Amino acid sequence: MRTIDFSPLYRSVVGFDRLAQLLETATADTASGYPPYNIERTDENAYRIELAVAGFKPEELNIEVKQNLLTVQGRKAANDEQRRFLHRGLAERDFERRFQLADYVVVTEAQISDGLLSINLKRELPDALKPRRIDIAVGPASASLIEGEKAA
Repeated sequence: MRTIDFSPLYRSVVGFDRLAQLLETATADTASGYPPYNIERTDENAYRIELAVAGFKPEELNIEVKQNLLTVQGRKAANDEQRRFLHRGLAERDFERRFQLADYVVVTEAQISDGLLSINLKRELPDALKPRRIDIAVGPASASLIEGEKAA
């Protein structure tokens, strides 16, 4: 028994339903290891996801980002009627991989080469959230001011 029922969490938490959903999807994604993938950090704010999609054409792949969820789907065109296999060992099955993206992470590029689908990601913080340096102004010293009358 490798499944956990998170439905009691949905009844008892208010505002944390996204957290319960993340737990549920995290346990479901570990069941399928196809296709294998790498996640690489290429820069301080840049990442790359590489999926092994050998045998898939670019038109058979679909990449979609919706509400911080990156979904990569592969749908193999059905042309098995024309082919006669003596042995079929290549896994040309449909797949769907989902990746939860952090806030302000956007997909910048996707390309396929040598059976690897590379998806480049970049974290783009808005200017309002970036740290700012505040300059300290130097003004006249307040010690030189004397209250009262001018000395003779």
